[in-house]
Amino acid sequence: MKFFLDSAKTDEIKIALEMWNIDGITSNPRHVRNSGKPFLVVIDEIARMIEGTDKTLSVEVNPHHTHVDAMIEEGARLAAMSKNFVIKLPATEAGFKALWCLSERKIPVNLTLVFSAAQALQAARLGAQYCSVFVGWKEANGEEVSHLVGEITRIYRNYDFKTQVLVAAIRNARQIVEAGIAGADIVTAGFDVYKDAFDHPYTAKGLKMFADSWDATPYE
Repeated sequence: MKFFLDSAKTDEIKIALEMWNIDGITSNPRHVRNSGKPFLVVIDEIARMIEGTDKTLSVEVNPHHTHVDAMIEEGARLAAMSKNFVIKLPATEAGFKALWCLSERKIPVNLTLVFSAAQALQAARLGAQYCSVFVGWKEANGEEVSHLVGEITRIYRNYDFKTQVLVAAIRNARQIVEAGIAGADIVTAGFDVYKDAFDHPYTAKGLKMFADSWDATPYE
């Protein structure tokens, strides 16, 4: 399973690339705003960080675009900026049509804001590279989501779809594990979620015990 970082902050991305060998980056308008930089500036900076690799940055089109032509035009323009860009489109009627058209032009698409297996099935039929299934939002509203990713992965395998299941809106380490159990191809999570997931108090406790023993033992 691949790990993507959900962020547009270049300092976080630099650490994730250097320390964790993160497999890719996902962004959205909220992340770009939190970066404190203009949209085109920050996506260009990130593109330079992953240039020459197979890592991707998912870049979202203007969410005000509700017409297919506007989504296609902006998606094509953004895709031309970097070979590492994957265009994010919403799981709406216009978004599905734009996905179809961009896929026909060999432009990779991440179909985002997917909350049902039916939406995921349509994303795969129309050629999405990634299908971003949001779990944190549904769980926060008291909905059972543990089966959703499993349903989607089974459907994709039934028909040998090439679309990769990307589990998004990850809030904790347990959701990363559940995505892995369900057979997801990718998870994307924030910097702090990964920091917490890679740490454990027993690891620190055990390391201290070994260090104390090391200090109390002659080396030669």
